[in-house]
Parts: sequence; C-alpha cells; structure tokens
Amino acid sequence: MLNNFTISTEILKREVISVLYYFVLQFEQICKYWLLGIVIGSLISVFGKAKIHSLFCGMRKREIGLVGIIPACLLGIASPLCMYGTIPISASFSEQGVREDWLAAFMMASILLNPQLIIYSMALGGTVLIIRIISCFFCGIAAGLLVALWCKDGRRFFSFQKFQEPENHDTDPKLVIRLLKNIGRNLKATGPWFLLGVLFSALFQRYVPSRQFAALFGENHEGFGVLMAATIGVPLYVCGGGTIPLLQEWLRAGMSLGSAASFMLTGPSTKITNLGALKIVLGAGKFTAYIIFVVVYALLTGQIVLRCTNSM
Repeated sequence: MLNNFTISTEILKREVISVLYYFVLQFEQICKYWLLGIVIGSLISVFGKAKIHSLFCGMRKREIGLVGIIPACLLGIASPLCMYGTIPISASFSEQGVREDWLAAFMMASILLNPQLIIYSMALGGTVLIIRIISCFFCGIAAGLLVALWCKDGRRFFSFQKFQEPENHDTDPKLVIRLLKNIGRNLKATGPWFLLGVLFSALFQRYVPSRQFAALFGENHEGFGVLMAATIGVPLYVCGGGTIPLLQEWLRAGMSLGSAASFMLTGPSTKITNLGALKIVLGAGKFTAYIIFVVVYALLTGQIVLRCTNSM
C-alpha cells in the first residue's frame, strides 16, 4: 500500500515537472510579445486615442460615401478600446451624423483586432499575422457594406440609447502616471488569461498527441477542420492574449491556416463581453443576423485561406 502511494506520488511529481517545463518554455517564447503589446496598446490609449476618434469624426465632413468604410475599418483596427469602450464613442459619432455603415465597419474591425492583439499575433509568425490583419479588415468592409444595404432607405441600424458609458480611468493630469496606470490595468486584465492560455498550451503539449489533433484540424479534413475551428472559437475565446499560446501550439501540431483563420474570426466576434455589448445596441433580430454573418464569413474565409495555401 505504501509502495503504491510512493509510486503514485513519484508519477504525479514527474507529470507536474513535465507540465512546468512546457509552461516555462512556452512562456519564454511568447512573453515578450505580450508585454510589448501591453505597452504599445497603453501608449496608443493614452496618447493616440483622442486623435483616432478625431480623425473618424472629421470624416463626416467629406462626401466620400461608401469609400469611407475603408478608413473606418483602419481606424477601428487602430483603436485600442474594448467593445464596451468603442460603443459609447460610436454613439457620440452617431449623434454627430456619422453614417451607419461607417460605424458598422469601425465597430466590427475594433471587435476583431487592435494594436495590442497585432503585437501578440506576431508570435504566430508573419503568415498568420498577415492572414489575421487582412481577414479582419475585409470583415469590417463586409459588415459596412451590408449595413449600407440595410440603411439605403433611411432606416437606422444601431440603437445606442440604452448603452451606459463606462468610467474613464485615464484622467491623471500627469501623462507618465496615466500611462503607468494604464499599463497596470492592462496587466491586471490580461495577465490571468494569458497565463491560463500558457497553461492550457503546456497541458496540450504534454497530453494531446499531435497526430490526432492534425487529423481533426489539419489540411486532410478541409471543410470539417474549418468548421470545427469556427465552432470551438465560440466557447474558448476569452482574451486575445490568452489564445495566442494555444494557437501557436495548435499550428505546430498541424492545425491548417484555414482553421486558424476561422478561429481568429469567430473567437473575438463571439467573446461574451462583446456579445453583451452588441446585444444592447442591436436588438434580438439584428443580433441574430450578426452571429450568422460572423459564422458564415469565418467559414468562407477559412476555406479561401485553406485553398490558397494548398495551391502554393
């Protein structure tokens, strides 16, 4: 009995050491991207946020029509705000007469990508980073065009009246202190999820056979792999930084680029906090249409990326 207990303890100790080894290895590989992303995101939030919003608001004075969807997407990607910060800003834009299709493009792009997440995604390699940026940009374009079609007879798409603006924490008169506080809040908000992502990645490396994983998400199961990735993106995605270690290991294990592209689109689009904010400003019917749009776009993008990479 004692011998069995001793053996079990030794096995447990070996497993813990193995997982810890993978955890440290993964943390060392990706930590620099996480920290750099936090610093850059905070710098933009403190020093560039007002400029971004000023540029977007100034667009309404130009008669550029649907073409305005393009800069709206770019400004959405450049904005460091989360969705609960983006919507109040969008509400103020709406009050100042900014077009609904521009707002849709700005908000969709802001949901999918921000400067911080771009830096995080550098850990996945240049190809995946480019796929992420391009697919997110065109998702914002598609959202803007669809809303333009909806609003062509003068109908409104968004209803901002019920949304309450969150408290603004960047108020310290000293810019350096404001920046440090912003970095601290980012560390506090993303740190636990980042470490959890690294832990999940370490467990995956230790216990999931790469051959079996590749059989599900690899290039041999084209449509099914993309569909599976789009599906798991819904419950798994909590924080952008937290999913980067998982994606990094999944790609190493054989996940196709098409499946990764699909996951990177459905994940942030269906993140629970983003869905909660959007439900308020869209209403039940348009909220359902949003979910359908996201899933269909993610599946189509995954298939396109998969076929493009297979033909190269």
